[in-house]
Amino acid sequence: MSERLSLQRISTIDAIAAALRKRILDGELGPGQRLRELELAEAYGVARHSLRAALRALAGEGLLVIEPNRGARVAELTARDAAALFELRAALELEAAHLALERHGGHLPKSVRDAVRLLAAVCEQEDPPWSAVVDAHHRVHGELVAAAVSPRIERAYGALAGEMRLFVIRLKPTWSLERMAAHHEQLLAGLEGQGVGALRRHLDEGAATLLPA
Repeated sequence: MSERLSLQRISTIDAIAAALRKRILDGELGPGQRLRELELAEAYGVARHSLRAALRALAGEGLLVIEPNRGARVAELTARDAAALFELRAALELEAAHLALERHGGHLPKSVRDAVRLLAAVCEQEDPPWSAVVDAHHRVHGELVAAAVSPRIERAYGALAGEMRLFVIRLKPTWSLERMAAHHEQLLAGLEGQGVGALRRHLDEGAATLLPA
């Protein structure tokens, strides 16, 4: 008798959220763009209550904003928002990197290296969807934070996930895939060779893309 293989089941709400998330991360749905419930429900062939639940889930991730009597729109990351984001992001990541190096004997664990390799592999593809770049980038920094083995820092950092993804979407017009991959390979080498100062420079270079001089 052949072995029965299990398939992962996904709810209608999760499927809608995944489809809309990809469109946002790919830049197909731009900052501030309004999402019309009736049009989306008809396009995806789902009930409006399922669509609304998916929109609420994406709002919880920070990718959408839902306004009373006006519906949902794609979240925007203004220069002011970006400045506040980078202040908190730097505080969390720099401390996480310090702890990660301290707790792993001055080196970063395999999970971080694997995430950097995955980002490089995505960037080596011919015209990959930007959503894949966003997710791979998020994984690199998420694994770096997780390497600190500090649940509180990891939870606090997780709350920034939506804005972090919005930031990487904004990089698309000015950052090539080669630059994205090289930037993180240099970060990995710099952290182990020079310490957290390499991360500070890495973050500053990214911030300079969105923040006025």
